[in-house]
Amino acid sequence: MRIVIGAVGRMRGGPEATLVEHFRQRVATWPLEIKEVELKRRVSPDSVAAAEAELLLATVPDGAYTFVLDETGKLSTSTGIAKQLGALQDEGRRDVAFLIGGADGHGDGVRKRADHVMAFGRNTWPHLVTRGLLVEQIYRAQQILAGHPYHRA
Repeated sequence: MRIVIGAVGRMRGGPEATLVEHFRQRVATWPLEIKEVELKRRVSPDSVAAAEAELLLATVPDGAYTFVLDETGKLSTSTGIAKQLGALQDEGRRDVAFLIGGADGHGDGVRKRADHVMAFGRNTWPHLVTRGLLVEQIYRAQQILAGHPYHRA
C-alpha cells in the first residue's frame, strides 16, 4: 500500500524538514511520497481555498482512500490511525492519501472527496509542523502494527 501526502506549500529546509525526513526514512512498511503544491497564479482571497483544493485533489491517486487533516475533523488516536491503516492494507487498498491544506483551510472539493476527516486536536498547527506530526504518526502506526515497543500506551 502506497501512502501519498498532498500538502500545500513548499518545505525549504529547517528543523521541520529535518523532522519530516527523519521519520519518512524510518517508514519501511509503506512507500511514502510527499507531493507539495502551491498556487502559481494570483487568485482573489476568497478563492484561495478552492484553488488550492484543485491542486491538492490532483495529488490523490485514483481510488485512494483519502484522509483530510482538519481541526474540525474527528479526533484520532495513534492506535486508531494504526488500526485504520492496517485495515486498509488488509483489504488490499493500493493507495492512501492524506491531505494538508493551506492557511485558508480546505476548499469544499477536498471535503467532498474525503473518506475520513481527522484532527490532531482542536488546535491549529503550522502546516510544516503538521507534516512532521503526520509522518511521525504514520511511522508510529507501522510500529504499532508490528508490535514494536516504540508506542508505549
